[in-house]
Amino acid sequence: MILFLLAYLGGALTIVSPCILPVLPFVFARADQPFVRSGLPLLIGMAITFAGVATLAVVGGGWVVQANAYGRIAALVILGLFGLLLLFPSLADRATRPLVALGARLSQNAVGSSRSTFFSSLLLGVATGLLWAPCAGPVLGLLLTGAALNGASAATSLLLLAYALGAATSLALALLVGGRMFAAMKRSIRAGEWLRRGLGAAVLAGVIAIGLGLDTGLLTRLSLASTARFEQSLLDRLHPDGAMPKAMPGGDMLADRGPFPSLAGATGWLNSPPLAAEELRGKVVLIDFWTYSCINCLRTLPYVKAWEAKYRDKGLVVIGVHTPEFAFERDPANVRKAIADLGITYPVALDNRYAIWRGFDNKYWPAHYFIDAKGRIRAARFGEGHYAESERIIQRLIAENGGAVGTMDAVKVVATGVGEAESSRKDRSPETYVGYARAANFVSPGGFARDARHDYALPMLAKRNDWALGGAWIVGGEQALSAAPGARIAFRFRGRDLHLVLGAADAKTPVRFRVTIDGKAPGADHGLDTDAQGNGVVTGQRLYQLVRQQAPRDRIFQIEFLDPGVQAFAFTFG
Repeated sequence: MILFLLAYLGGALTIVSPCILPVLPFVFARADQPFVRSGLPLLIGMAITFAGVATLAVVGGGWVVQANAYGRIAALVILGLFGLLLLFPSLADRATRPLVALGARLSQNAVGSSRSTFFSSLLLGVATGLLWAPCAGPVLGLLLTGAALNGASAATSLLLLAYALGAATSLALALLVGGRMFAAMKRSIRAGEWLRRGLGAAVLAGVIAIGLGLDTGLLTRLSLASTARFEQSLLDRLHPDGAMPKAMPGGDMLADRGPFPSLAGATGWLNSPPLAAEELRGKVVLIDFWTYSCINCLRTLPYVKAWEAKYRDKGLVVIGVHTPEFAFERDPANVRKAIADLGITYPVALDNRYAIWRGFDNKYWPAHYFIDAKGRIRAARFGEGHYAESERIIQRLIAENGGAVGTMDAVKVVATGVGEAESSRKDRSPETYVGYARAANFVSPGGFARDARHDYALPMLAKRNDWALGGAWIVGGEQALSAAPGARIAFRFRGRDLHLVLGAADAKTPVRFRVTIDGKAPGADHGLDTDAQGNGVVTGQRLYQLVRQQAPRDRIFQIEFLDPGVQAFAFTFG
């Protein structure tokens, strides 16, 4: 709500910018003209121009967010430019002089007409927008750079609308009171300029602090690759905890569970052009909700790929809906690399705004929805296992559609690595998050020092599932960032496999680590993402498989990061 209020006020304040003054006398001169022939086209022209500027600002803001994923230098340059334009109006005037000159020429042509026409008023509106836009640009850009973290969405559109409403309010008042408003605006320019300069100084101070490394937490929040708190809290509000249901839906029973929800909310598509539910009529569709660092999804994936290969020519279309749990999973480049590494060739919809997730009223990763050729959801399955039952559902829906499924045998899947099926042991350690918002069994003395650098002590881990940090860390709600070489995590666990979701804060700088089990190197048969001595490197945000053992028992796992700048998100076990 505060952001929308700021956007509205920002739009209202743009009318007191000096570069709008030359055109306002022409606007006031037409106040007595018929509204339909003069006022309405003028406002239409202004709206079109503002829409163009706002669109460029959204695109630019999105580019800034993406640039942060590749390095902080580009982000600092962009933010510094915004600050300078706000702090020094004369610099903004010189930078936008060609645009202002174009607006002035258009305005002279429009008012030079001997009679007021719809076209001349429209032209004057465009000129007003062009003259107004350079002054609005820095404020609008700053607002939308923050909004761009949420992507192109209804919230962003509402933010633009609030900004436009603020500008329209000021102009409407100006048209109503004419010259008196014009004179008052002249007197208010100095206050408006000081407000702009104060904002510019604050931005530049932040850029300097970031450049000097005075606020590592802020650097982390600015980066897409570092799961910004704002971005992560947005994801947490959109999705539930994701706890799996205690019971699966019954067998391979089919029922009508409603129509195929829209896929239009996808923020992008991989391996395919955008698909619509309507154009998939006549096909049997399997929707797979997943995310690439989810161990349960990765263990289900070999079966989904096998079904797609076996039944593709019999009328089955598989669509993976990638709905992120962690903010780094929103980056299309990360997802694109993950599906290439995993060998996924079927269409994948990017559901960064949870639009498709909400359309299905989904609550779990992984989740499978089976849709018949008439576009009706006939069954849903959640979690791992029961693969033969799921395949029978596919076979029955293909048969209903007149297709021949051939052999009714279930696919034979031999999965390795992170895709290997979970062990049958019931006493294995549970999934554990590293950030303080959802962490459990954390035993470092004093608990978490939230959102601040702190030197943690690594105590003795007396009980199974106890874990602790050692060395310098900055622990946020959803992840912990190592702040110095030698930072460590230790976990007393039981299970066949141990996995840890890790990411390098700087995508271009790998982070070295070393793993030990009960104080010793894991050996050749243990670490799938390490060598026999336990050495490995974090090069991207994903789930790393670090331990494999044949005889599960209580063990002490420790990982030491030899370089700073790693982010740890969650432990999972098999």
